[in-house]
Amino acid sequence: MQYVNLNDGNKMPQLGFGVFQVSDLSQAEQAVSDALDVGYRLIDTAAAYGNEEAVGNAIKNSGINRDEIFVTSKLWVDHFTYEKAKQGIDDSLKKLGLDYMDLYLLHQPYGDVAGAWRALEEAQKEGKIKSIGVSNFAPDQLMNLELMSNVKPAVNQIEVSPWYQEHNEVAFNEQQDVQTEAWAPFAEGKHNIFTNETIANIGKKYGKSNGQVILRWLIQRGIVVIPKSVHKSRIEENFDVFDFELSSDDMKTMNSLDKHESQFFDHRDPAAIESIFGASLKALRN
Repeated sequence: MQYVNLNDGNKMPQLGFGVFQVSDLSQAEQAVSDALDVGYRLIDTAAAYGNEEAVGNAIKNSGINRDEIFVTSKLWVDHFTYEKAKQGIDDSLKKLGLDYMDLYLLHQPYGDVAGAWRALEEAQKEGKIKSIGVSNFAPDQLMNLELMSNVKPAVNQIEVSPWYQEHNEVAFNEQQDVQTEAWAPFAEGKHNIFTNETIANIGKKYGKSNGQVILRWLIQRGIVVIPKSVHKSRIEENFDVFDFELSSDDMKTMNSLDKHESQFFDHRDPAAIESIFGASLKALRN
């Protein structure tokens, strides 16, 4: 396993396992158990995923020492106040059955970000969280948080895939010494990503699948990546990406595939913010 060094002195596996949209708890627990058995040591969940308990059960039953597993969870926007964030942190710890989380993220850049971040800073001092970070923050939002805070985010988890490569955003994170982590590296299969001929031709050179080429491309960009699957064969395949290296020409070819648009929704679009996060944000007033 390769690791990256975070700006707070902690280290983080560069390849991890995500459980977004695995709502069946028994399936989620089995998937995490399979991932840990294969060799993954970074597990990424979130309060909004509704499967923290399943993740915790898999970790507890794995027989692996706790300090060998890097556990990430995230705070949803309906807890973005100072007091509610403190409660959200404790709720995640309780559901996971852990004394601490290795990384805890503000899941979105909306609501009382300052108040929620202050709660994360305090929880880090108390030892409840080792590293704190954000998710889906654009460069200006990340800079705003840095300027108003005592602790710089260690990680910014954003959408990065061959169709949405975010080169400027990744470069800004790097400039700020904030580690980029990619969610949805396979764009959930959109635009036939697993059979794309250009990626497949690269894969043939190394005896690798499209998915493995994509993960390798992200790793060589210095990005942490968290692919998801509930099939052990695919979980194993996604882990088998450390025995080859893409050439500079292959990296350029991958870079040429950028569609320059989110494969899900624009986080800066007011209508999208209202539609997806409006109810959660309005709930904070009650």
